[in-house]
Amino acid sequence: MTRRVSTRNASVQVWQAYLNNRTKRHRDGRFLVQGVRPITQALANDWPLETLLYRLGTPDLSSWARELLDTTDIPQVGLVPELMAELGEKSGTIPEIVAVAESRQPALDQYEPGEPGEDFPVVVVFDRPNSPGNLGTLIRSADAFGASGVIVTGHGADQFDPQAVRASTGSLFAVPVLRASGPAQVVEFRDRQVARGIPTRIVGTDEHAPSTIYDYDFTEATILVVGNETTGMSSAWSQACDDLVTIPMGGTASSLGAPSAGAIGLYEIARQRRTFAR
Repeated sequence: MTRRVSTRNASVQVWQAYLNNRTKRHRDGRFLVQGVRPITQALANDWPLETLLYRLGTPDLSSWARELLDTTDIPQVGLVPELMAELGEKSGTIPEIVAVAESRQPALDQYEPGEPGEDFPVVVVFDRPNSPGNLGTLIRSADAFGASGVIVTGHGADQFDPQAVRASTGSLFAVPVLRASGPAQVVEFRDRQVARGIPTRIVGTDEHAPSTIYDYDFTEATILVVGNETTGMSSAWSQACDDLVTIPMGGTASSLGAPSAGAIGLYEIARQRRTFAR
């Protein structure tokens, strides 16, 4: 099913709202996916796509875009270049395709990664992320280093913000992203994992921790906590963690950015388990 749109009608206005209106995204359960790799990853991971918006006019669409449109049964809408440029958000570049995707919101109280006696899952927690781009970057790192999922706590950035989706380079569609109000829910999740027969510890990254990250044994199931970009590890999280580790630093930097700290922590876990070898 294909139709063509040349004016900023009601549907176009709704799609434009998904760019910067979090409330609208959540109320409709929809968000936009921009870029070749994120759209390809969404399809590869069977993420539900509601509509494919494509650019009308010249230049001709690439072979990737043409093949996608010709081989899918997802409803399609052709938009004039001016409207596609607005939905793409990139100055000077008009996207070929933008996908309208349905949101998936897995519930933490039903999340059970790993199998008792077989797996030692890693889950990374990002506490109140300020930046959608930072959240997307951490989701990408979680995917790269084999984490089972990402938990976002507090009223932090939205994983369905276009900046987060782009920064994840499609990893959003491969790794479950869950939400929790705070440490208490994550502690409950840990206790459920332990009750399932998967011994799990909550480990926080903190610059004042007594032990270094490379001296800690990460070979068991782990919930790795990364603090807020501005305020770092809160006292509530410090109390909720079973252990705290620090990442040794040199140079004049006062601290690492949250996505960098998360990536280093995930890499160290993968290094100890040797799960990252291609």
